[in-house]
Amino acid sequence: MRSLSRSNAHFKNASSRLPLGVASNFRYWGDDKTIYVDRGKGGRVWDIDGNEYIDYRLGYGPVILGYGDDRVDAAAREGMNVGGVFALATEKEYEVAERICNMVPAAELVRFSNSGTEAVMAALRIARGFTGKDCHVVMEGGYHGLFTELMWETDVEDWRPGEPEPAIVPFGDGIPAATRQLFHSVPMNDANALEDLLRQKHDQIAAFLIEPIMGNCCGIRADDQYMKDVRQICDRYDVLLVIDEVKTGFRVAKGGVQELYNVKADLCTFAKAIANGYPLSVVAGREEIMRKVGDGIAHGGTFTAHSVSLAAAARTLEILDETSALADIESYGRELQAGLGSILRGRDIAHSFTGHPALMGLFFSETAPSSYREWRHSNYDFYDALAPELHELGILIEPDSREPWFLCESHNVECLSETLDNFEQAVDITLQKMPAGGPKHP
Repeated sequence: MRSLSRSNAHFKNASSRLPLGVASNFRYWGDDKTIYVDRGKGGRVWDIDGNEYIDYRLGYGPVILGYGDDRVDAAAREGMNVGGVFALATEKEYEVAERICNMVPAAELVRFSNSGTEAVMAALRIARGFTGKDCHVVMEGGYHGLFTELMWETDVEDWRPGEPEPAIVPFGDGIPAATRQLFHSVPMNDANALEDLLRQKHDQIAAFLIEPIMGNCCGIRADDQYMKDVRQICDRYDVLLVIDEVKTGFRVAKGGVQELYNVKADLCTFAKAIANGYPLSVVAGREEIMRKVGDGIAHGGTFTAHSVSLAAAARTLEILDETSALADIESYGRELQAGLGSILRGRDIAHSFTGHPALMGLFFSETAPSSYREWRHSNYDFYDALAPELHELGILIEPDSREPWFLCESHNVECLSETLDNFEQAVDITLQKMPAGGPKHP
């Protein structure tokens, strides 16, 4: 039986100085379940109690090569020798920007920030500045960071098809009601809903912000045709298409999710995997739009383009661009899905996978949801019961069933074998504990 005695004791100390005992709401898993990490290496982490886990969270996606990657960390140490931050530019900015532009066709010009949230904030500001319009549209269930303009959501908790459209509600307290008028949302994979909205309000809307693979909702994917339609509709109504690749960028393909769908954004954002965990983010896009930065649109930050993060990004992107790392991750993901599927089929448990093998969702139904509304009304009780059993057996996934599994280059044959063995045990334990013997079949 796994012990969390040290983590539990530390939680009590940390709670005296930190709300919820952590630095981010999403790291709090409960008073007696919150984990404090001691170290990570490769595809594994160890908590302060000495428990070892194969990690399929990977910090919500930044770790694309593995924790403590020797190649990237060596480059970061060289970045330390540069001196840190100067509020002046360095040559490395151009090197990293050039690599990004070569990998992502939509990235004609680049600006750096520190986090995904900052990059999306900048993208919306640039879209407004370029178009002269204030409002924006997001896809329901998408997550684009914790900042005021985007902290609204469609309340589908008790909504049922055929009822009037659900209300838009704030995502927590502290969100000014005045920002509600800027926010619109549409369901995924419903191009007609987007066109109906833009037909009425295109003169107010600057941008449509979309995650084609939903990084905070199980990796649910947009249909290929939907993405083609979205591109055409945005062009038709003079609305910028902003593709948020904070999670998919440099993870699902060298050119990101845009490569998978063969679609080009007007603006796009990157962050998580760009520097293998060192803090760096990017807003990029068409030259015509990006040239407005500095020509009427303000953008900057004291810690932007820090020498350590830039050096780490240069090495990470070089590896992803010039080696088989991403292909190897995808291959591991396909083997993992095949193994998980075999275990579940052997127990007559309906299931399906979504997203991409490097960023995948697991559903316990024969058909995966195609939108946030469908997910909200799907049955995820079995997943919620399975997650803590996996934790006990050393497989670290997010306890919230919305979060996909993330894979890295360091996940190897040993990880695969151990994962499948422990997954099988966890499924059997969960089946024994679940009422009526397991997940309900559709």
